[in-house]
Amino acid sequence: MLYHILAVGDVVGEPGLRHLERHLRPLQKLKGIAFTVVNGENASGTGLTPEQAQRIYAAGADAVTLGNHTFGRAQIQTFLDDVPYLLRPANFSAAAPGRGWGIFPMGDMRVQVVNLIGRCDLDWRAADPFTTADKLLSQGEADITLVDFHAEATSEKLALAYYLDGRVAALWGTHTHVPTADTQVFPKGTGYVTDLGMTGPIHSVLGVEPQQSIQHFLGGLPGRYRCPEGPCKLQGVIFTIDGQSRRCTAVERVEIR
Repeated sequence: MLYHILAVGDVVGEPGLRHLERHLRPLQKLKGIAFTVVNGENASGTGLTPEQAQRIYAAGADAVTLGNHTFGRAQIQTFLDDVPYLLRPANFSAAAPGRGWGIFPMGDMRVQVVNLIGRCDLDWRAADPFTTADKLLSQGEADITLVDFHAEATSEKLALAYYLDGRVAALWGTHTHVPTADTQVFPKGTGYVTDLGMTGPIHSVLGVEPQQSIQHFLGGLPGRYRCPEGPCKLQGVIFTIDGQSRRCTAVERVEIR
């Protein structure tokens, strides 16, 4: 049996969240999606609130992953401990609230979702994502493993994918909000893409009002990110997994405007 797994790029602001709510379930029905992971760390621009996490889950996500803006909203901290579908990077300090992985049902299979954060140009003092992945995979409690690697450097994302090739069904990158044209299946059966893209305003700089971003680069004072209104896009990738071999057989990019 083949399973279609959808990974959705970073949801940015209220416009991106509304677009997800409007289009995720129709996309799941159209593509026969069995399991969905959504990165939600930018739902508030930087971070997300419990209410926004619940909206992403209600929109159709089976798991919601985060990244460097995990604690951008203070009220999310206790919520991370209470809700099993909401994951923060597993290689954060063990003292951080929440969990970095979870096991979820997908038909008669058990899916482990792992959230990791990169260390190149992301100053979070995180543990090594490579050895963290080794520890989580050694538990062997799931049938397949999916990895959201929230990282800046394309080299770090590719290196981790090759390191885990054949041990995880799929690994995708988030954080840079720009979709990459390198969807592929690695030699030992791991599906991969360097970055999913984002779910948010089309006419923006990574989801931010262009003029605000321009002023930032011109030396203007920083301020709370503002998302422009207007048309939005939902960007992501569908990984087709063979339930018998537990390997990825195809990777398809999707964009809904």
